[in-house]
Amino acid sequence: MSYAMEQGPRPHRITVAEFIRMDELGLLAPEARVELIEGVIVDMAPIGPMHARDVAIIAERLILAAHGQAIVRAQSPVQLSDTTMPQPDIAVVKYQQDHYATNHPTPADVLLIVEVANSSADYDLGRKLKLYARHGIQEVWVLDVQADTLHLFRSRTEVGYREEITTKNPGVLPVSSLGLTVDLSGLTRA
Repeated sequence: MSYAMEQGPRPHRITVAEFIRMDELGLLAPEARVELIEGVIVDMAPIGPMHARDVAIIAERLILAAHGQAIVRAQSPVQLSDTTMPQPDIAVVKYQQDHYATNHPTPADVLLIVEVANSSADYDLGRKLKLYARHGIQEVWVLDVQADTLHLFRSRTEVGYREEITTKNPGVLPVSSLGLTVDLSGLTRA
């Protein structure tokens, strides 16, 4: 028996370049909500009305706060590595004149990631949060819609974040990487 047969079947992981090419060739349905996580295409939950509302509110307020200092991207890819390209609900990235026309932002460009979790809180607060930390994202916010709670993570380590703030009434919050604040009053229903 050969070594390959002893191991059994293994998943075939793909690269970001292959993932993008699949999309260009129409191999991914136009309406598909997918992202590439560690070489695996992962289905994302559909966007419900509350999720869409919360993303819109946070994005609008971040755009007003960061005007001229950073770019706020909603539901757009961030390339963390050659095999990982999630689509966070919001990414605040360094200002670039061409607005990333020729490349997606990388960890060096990302100032803040925001995930709005309706049915995906366990995933966003677990695997995805560790993924962001491992790839150098300095600050992540996760709004847990079901628990009506905002989690802020800062001070990244290789496996997570040293600082976690959890609140049901966000109010005015600092965006550490930009040295500014954003008012999220009224975001939660608490």
